[in-house]
Amino acid sequence: MYGASFAFMTAPASPTTAEELRGAGLRVTAARVALLETVREGDHLGVEALASGVRDRVGHISLQAVYEALHALTAAGLVRRIEPAGSPARFEGRVGDNHHHVVCRSCGAVADVDCAVGEAPCMTASDDHGFSIDEAEVIYWGLCPGCSTVQRS
Repeated sequence: MYGASFAFMTAPASPTTAEELRGAGLRVTAARVALLETVREGDHLGVEALASGVRDRVGHISLQAVYEALHALTAAGLVRRIEPAGSPARFEGRVGDNHHHVVCRSCGAVADVDCAVGEAPCMTASDDHGFSIDEAEVIYWGLCPGCSTVQRS
């Protein structure tokens, strides 16, 4: 046949969790890998639920170690911390897109809400007081479908 060689183009592989940690300048540990994966697989989880998820993956880890790792992951921009009023901090892996949240007043469920209008930071302040605004944080409050159904019954 012909002596042609074919080069197949493949999509670049997604970085592993360990590579992401290294890329953010963090030391790679089993606990940090497990924590980042638990945050990303969870749904706006609190510290206790995250600690439980990490323990399921790697065994014992102290709550203090979870807090310290969450602080490092948040500071590195790999995890986002949200604190709805009256609720303990929650963590999510969706970072860098300036999305917002909706919170159920009854059960505390949290869901993501994409920016509805405009470019980030999604809104223009009526008076920026001289600040250079680069992010807007909006929390919508209401009842989730499950709690709405219960209250109508």
